[in-house]
Amino acid sequence: MDKLKSMTAFCSVAELGSFIAAADKLNLSGPMVSKYIAHLENQLGVCLLNRTTRKVTLTETGRQYYSSCVQLLDHLTELEEITSQADHFPKGVLKINAPVDFGMMHMLPAIDAYNQLYPQINIQLVLENKHIDLNDGIFDIVIRITDEPDTHVIGKIIRTTELCTYASSGYLEKHGEPLTIDSLDNHQCLQFLGTPHGEAWIFQQDNKIQNIRPRWCFASNNGSILCQAAEKGMGIFQAPDITVEPYLKSGVLKKILHSYRVPSLPIYAMYLSRRYIPVKTSSFIKFLTGYFETTR
Repeated sequence: MDKLKSMTAFCSVAELGSFIAAADKLNLSGPMVSKYIAHLENQLGVCLLNRTTRKVTLTETGRQYYSSCVQLLDHLTELEEITSQADHFPKGVLKINAPVDFGMMHMLPAIDAYNQLYPQINIQLVLENKHIDLNDGIFDIVIRITDEPDTHVIGKIIRTTELCTYASSGYLEKHGEPLTIDSLDNHQCLQFLGTPHGEAWIFQQDNKIQNIRPRWCFASNNGSILCQAAEKGMGIFQAPDITVEPYLKSGVLKKILHSYRVPSLPIYAMYLSRRYIPVKTSSFIKFLTGYFETTR
């Protein structure tokens, strides 16, 4: 039985957590996927997957083998691209991970415009705020808003954003506008969960970065929810301005604490450092850079 097909089936089951879903993705029957996995486990003499009636998960050995499989399959894909894409025309599947709010507001228009130019690229977009290790081999590109990019990857700045503090006019009329960061102790605050800085709010005072931990009354990992909460007058919050843009343009929210504004945060498109960068990866990052320059 084909070893590479068995490895591909295994990776699909591991990523999707289901034999049926993997079969649909690979256009195979469920029993055939099961045969590929069984063949692989028999050859290796180990159990790669924990199977229950509800879900399929990786064993500890399976996790290690999955990471190696993904890297090997990626390298084979690169070799195929080197051979088949002599004209440097992108094709294949491009897997991207991006923060929830940035992805929902900005990635789909960019992807649509890219696909108009390169219709042979199929893009998978996963939105989440957690840290992603590109070495796991699940994604080709990770988009992150951070001033501390991973050191083991290459990061291309595709745009910048400002980290600012916001409140609604209604809230400020009722509670007053804080003029110093110390006065935030007397205000209701809304917390953005899952940021690289944890629960800290970042300000610049006397040319020095200062972190404070305001007492919050409501928290969420979704910027749109926090914008809606602020719009209702529930409190003050800090977020990248790309999340708040529609609310600023409509006048629903306003920036406060201007004198404490921190330097702009870069938005990175990150990918693994390799001798050969797949055309699909390099072309998309180059496209994103130009796209955000023209749509700001």
